Amino acid sequence: MGRGWALLLGLLGVVWLLRSGHGDERRPETAAQRCFCQVSGYLDDCTCDVETIDKFNNYRLFPRLQKLLESDYFRYYKVNLKKPCPFWNDINQCGRRDCAVKPCHSDEVPDGIKSASYKYSEEANLIEECEQAERLGAVDESLSEETQKAVLQWTKHDDSSDSFCEVDDIQSPDAEYVDLLLNPERYTGYKGPDAWRIWSVIYEENCFKPQTIQRPLASGPGKSKENTFYSWLEGLCVEKRAFYRLISGLHASINVHLSARYLLQDTWLEKKWGHNVTEFQQRFDGVLTEGEGPRRLKNLYFLYLIELRALSKVLPFFERPDFQLFTGNKVQDAENKVLLLEILHEIKSFPLHFDENSFFAGDKNEAHKLKEDFRLHFRNISRIMDCVGCFKCRLWGKLQTQGLGTALKILFSEKLIANMPESGPSYEFQLTRQEIVSLFNAFGRISTSVRELENFRHLLQNVH
Repeated sequence: MGRGWALLLGLLGVVWLLRSGHGDERRPETAAQRCFCQVSGYLDDCTCDVETIDKFNNYRLFPRLQKLLESDYFRYYKVNLKKPCPFWNDINQCGRRDCAVKPCHSDEVPDGIKSASYKYSEEANLIEECEQAERLGAVDESLSEETQKAVLQWTKHDDSSDSFCEVDDIQSPDAEYVDLLLNPERYTGYKGPDAWRIWSVIYEENCFKPQTIQRPLASGPGKSKENTFYSWLEGLCVEKRAFYRLISGLHASINVHLSARYLLQDTWLEKKWGHNVTEFQQRFDGVLTEGEGPRRLKNLYFLYLIELRALSKVLPFFERPDFQLFTGNKVQDAENKVLLLEILHEIKSFPLHFDENSFFAGDKNEAHKLKEDFRLHFRNISRIMDCVGCFKCRLWGKLQTQGLGTALKILFSEKLIANMPESGPSYEFQLTRQEIVSLFNAFGRISTSVRELENFRHLLQNVH
């Protein structure tokens, strides 16, 4: 009897050990856990958590935003892809078909967009003439015509002093309209030293980083290098730390797009694009990237909050009755403005917006210098986009940097927006059509990235 009890107790002990994980190996982590287990909870320098963003974006915002971006006003973007690189001459142009951009024929672009690509309505020509007359008159009617024109140029320069991007001259003969829906952002095969140099110059020379501090994974693995970098980063002021996280978030968002729209099959019959989980793991797996991947994804969420905040701030500009999403089709233009305002009001209702009031606070002189450094660094990054050797990558790089630059311009123009007249032209705060199209499409890209992260979570659940 005693031996029977001993045997029974022994079996029960083995079962307990197996269940508790001590008598056998623990179930290995899934790829989803390695990529996403740290991408949860509250974000640094924010009062918002990842889960709130996921729910808000994926179920309340994303579907309507995609519908808006498919409209004529937002799908046509004018860009100069022939501008020379201002920093180096030895650019190796990508010769792959998927790197190419197909510009629009003249008859494909709505007349309303072509005739007024930087205006909002049929009355814009008259408004612009009135603005010029008022500004010239305000200067001095006794001045010579040449001097008056020079003063107007100074005014334009003053306007551009708040610009965070070097924008294309859309009147240049090299500037062409591109249908963004027919030239989607996806994997093109552009990689190697040329692609690496673009991001290296952005991070090493434009993110306030001293040369003595090395980025993690920049030249091979190393824990001490990682600890040194993040100790340095946490020691920065909130503005410079935010700058790095914005660039890192943009880089992460682009990598999510490339992994989600990857060329899986290329035959003479068809091309098949889809999710490449291996590519995603190589870029974001916590083990494969020594902890960098999850940090990059959290920076993507930080970027989302910054652009979301800018869109909530700019609502009064779009609410003005004079503003139109003008393409020449009055019915569609009116419907799209209704949809635009619905989206912006939804964004305004977001409960945990980023608080930008901590930026550029304190001593006025120091804050002004810091803001100018911030603006010039970002402006330089927008110029680097003309050095990208893949034209499709260049297109989306230019659009997304201009969109983020426009968001920053909005965040730092709060008083100007508050003082705008309810009707008529706004002298103090203006957005061109280029800025509007890039602003919403750039946010659309980040919104898509957040939505794709949910898809990758599901795809990686059973991958080890």
